[in-house]
Amino acid sequence: MNLDLDRLLTLSNLNGVPGREDAVRDFVLGELEGLADEVRVDAMGNVIAFRAGREEGGEPSHDDTPGSKKERVMLSAHMDEIGFLVRYIDDKGFLRVQALGGFDPRNLFARNVTVQTRTATLPGILTPGGRPIHISSQEDRKKVPELREFFIDLGLDAEEVRRQVRVGDMVTLDQQARRMGDLVVGKALDDRASVFMQLEVLRRLKGRPRHDVYAVFSTQEEIGLRGAVTAAYSVQPTVGVALDVTLAVDTPGVGPDEAVTRAGEGIGVKVYDSSMVSTRWLVDVFADLAEARGIRYQLEVLGQGGTDGAAIQRSRDGVPTVTLSLPTRYIHSVVEAVHVKDLQAGIELLLAYLE
Repeated sequence: MNLDLDRLLTLSNLNGVPGREDAVRDFVLGELEGLADEVRVDAMGNVIAFRAGREEGGEPSHDDTPGSKKERVMLSAHMDEIGFLVRYIDDKGFLRVQALGGFDPRNLFARNVTVQTRTATLPGILTPGGRPIHISSQEDRKKVPELREFFIDLGLDAEEVRRQVRVGDMVTLDQQARRMGDLVVGKALDDRASVFMQLEVLRRLKGRPRHDVYAVFSTQEEIGLRGAVTAAYSVQPTVGVALDVTLAVDTPGVGPDEAVTRAGEGIGVKVYDSSMVSTRWLVDVFADLAEARGIRYQLEVLGQGGTDGAAIQRSRDGVPTVTLSLPTRYIHSVVEAVHVKDLQAGIELLLAYLE
């Protein structure tokens, strides 16, 4: 399977924190032209693309075996990335920020950032307050600052900062995505890599799928699965399949029992995370299908974390749901890394299910 990875690089480079996914949404809407029977944007900013399934001929089926009837399948991959909002401007023009999503402060020292105002895009530096190494003590150097200690320097005087910036403006970390061996590396691959996979599935889905498909590109996942909650209520799916990343801690310093998944060894089929227990028969359907088609997969148990799958599963009177998880190294950093073979496996497995 040949993939146009330039599309993924472009998605990674776009900026869009929760509630500010506009640039990503515009890209997705452009990519969806000709790929769906109907596309709409709801009040939360979710993009919902509908692809009608095959017409069922003959007598109605009385087979109640899971997967035997035509379903309303909701797919969901989130467009937002972790980032910040401006929460305060001090009297010297330095900005303080509100985190949107889970950050490890150890990854935030001396980072280039972009502040998106109403009228301009401003470059800045994010770093914690305190002494530089030349005048710091041994105790200073051991300390890991809290997020509230970080500030942004825009290189402008206070009056100019106040003229251009206001509380609520979006802040994102700067990083250009690139290929590195068999990996694609960049910011926001959580969850732009899944957005890419979902678009590729729609692009490669020939004719009518087996089921009615609602491909949702959701908002505000990083702060509580908010877009998926309203999308699932609207779509009323009978089956849910979330697409998201998961940990691939197959790197030095961590034991094999804590790796969760391993890069290059196939798409993850989620069994459990702290937000949901995947519906068992759906786990079996995807695992059996992968084995029958020779698609590499890994069963995944993640101790902490959640996906849009939890929002779908709890919608209305409950929805059978599973998550396909893309193994990703260095999650919630600017160098998130996914393996091309795992992207291919995820696309192949979801295509096989829908067809």
